Amino acid sequence: MKRKQQGGLLPVAKFREILRLHELGYSQCQIAQSCAVARSTVQDYIRRATAKNLSYDQLRQLSDSEAQAALGKGRQKCEPREEPIDFAAVDAQLQHKGITLALLWQEGLDKRQWNCSYATFCRWYNQWRVRHQLSMRQVYKGGEKLFVDYCGLSVPVRDPETGTVTSAQIFVACLGASNYTYAEATPSQELPHWIGSHQRALAFLGGVPQCIVPDNLKSGVTDPC
Repeated sequence: MKRKQQGGLLPVAKFREILRLHELGYSQCQIAQSCAVARSTVQDYIRRATAKNLSYDQLRQLSDSEAQAALGKGRQKCEPREEPIDFAAVDAQLQHKGITLALLWQEGLDKRQWNCSYATFCRWYNQWRVRHQLSMRQVYKGGEKLFVDYCGLSVPVRDPETGTVTSAQIFVACLGASNYTYAEATPSQELPHWIGSHQRALAFLGGVPQCIVPDNLKSGVTDPC
């Protein structure tokens, strides 16, 4: 039976492999996939090695206990540097397109505003939302409402023959009761593409809801309520 590593550290052999692949020039995503760990874990261990000026060859010469001592303790659950995390500011930044919790967590980590895992950061943020944000309970009946909108940033699409790169819009349709979702990429948000996306979404869902609810999109709303 394997013994659990103290302080939340990975086995030394895995850390050696992370450092070896890093020095060979592999990306953090590739290392994470190869070692079956989270990308944030790869970042953390590379940061540890950099702080200790520890190379792969040096680590190979250390025993497991010496390597554990060199690595230090595992990341704590959460240690704000001076004040509790300002989740109101975090929530405000999330309203901007392209901003994610992962991005904000990494920025705070780099600025030493806190020393916590991404999972802990998300859990604390969700707990804050429950305490501070107003919500309205919505009850949906099966087949009653289909919510439609374009989501996120545009996606670059390259023509394999000409090499021309264009931007695609991501259309999403979601049933209110089941959250059953259809999504596709379209050339634009213009009316012909908007209508075509609806036709394909309804064909995919196998039926027509009582009403389709757009999110104030110009292509779908001419007279807002």
